[in-house]
Amino acid sequence: MSDIFSFQKRSDIMSKIGGKNTKPEILVRKFLFSKGFRYRINVKTLPGKPDIVLPKYKTVIFVNGCFWHGHNCKKGKLPSSNIDFWRGKISNNKLRDDKNSDLLIKLGWKVIIIWQCEISKIDNRIKILNKLLEDIKQ
Repeated sequence: MSDIFSFQKRSDIMSKIGGKNTKPEILVRKFLFSKGFRYRINVKTLPGKPDIVLPKYKTVIFVNGCFWHGHNCKKGKLPSSNIDFWRGKISNNKLRDDKNSDLLIKLGWKVIIIWQCEISKIDNRIKILNKLLEDIKQ
């Protein structure tokens, strides 16, 4: 199936997708703040610029979009057009994520990953966010 937009229009649309302050990130940050946690966001001095950094707990949290980070779920499905490009792009993103996580662990940080699909439904969101609290305090 071909794209309904021209190459230039699709490129323009994709360029407007932000990597910071996404809805899932803001949701997790508001939850943490409401529970009394104080954090830093997108710390450039740490590998991968983690979405949320809790220095007191030596913990970083990545709130990953399922598509961009290659999660094995419905939202992580590759598009049917330009398959080679997307397969390479997502594969490189996954390799970079793994490398950054390994570096952070070697530096003594606890790495927590929350997937977009895990917190998109309210029932599961409460369970995942409560588990997040336990993981941080361990």
